[in-house]
Amino acid sequence: MNKNNILVNLDLILAAFALSILIVVTFGGVIMRYFISQPIIWAEEVQLWCFLWMTFLGAGAAFRYGSHVAVEMVVSKFPKNIQKIVEIFDYIVCMVVLAYLAYLGCDIIKLMLKIGKSTSILHVPFYFINGIVPVCCVLMMASHTYATFFMKKDETNDKESATKDQEE
Repeated sequence: MNKNNILVNLDLILAAFALSILIVVTFGGVIMRYFISQPIIWAEEVQLWCFLWMTFLGAGAAFRYGSHVAVEMVVSKFPKNIQKIVEIFDYIVCMVVLAYLAYLGCDIIKLMLKIGKSTSILHVPFYFINGIVPVCCVLMMASHTYATFFMKKDETNDKESATKDQEE
């Protein structure tokens, strides 16, 4: 995997890492609790943290790869110009919602910084844990913009170059 793929897919790589940690901690917690009778007291904090990070990081990658749930059956029946209007409306709605979520995420971070709240066992500051929300909302906005406006052009250019290569 080259450096460009790693940078482009950094959110996906970090989401997979968070999922791996979640699985290891959960499995370890079950083993420790039921077979050794010594539960891992910090496991729940790490699990919640990993789940939050995995969800938001994976959502950005899902925008980029078009993996979110979509019902295109009705829209595909419309004429091409109406499809384009629906696509632009969808883009605008997604951007407004993601911008609002980023704004709320920043408010949460400001509140956590103000009150200095941290987790009870590991003492990880909540502003660090919740900081993923506005960061990933911005990443989702960038991924959705790329998927909506640039990915289709890239696919068209790839198809055209493949057709030219086959003709030669």
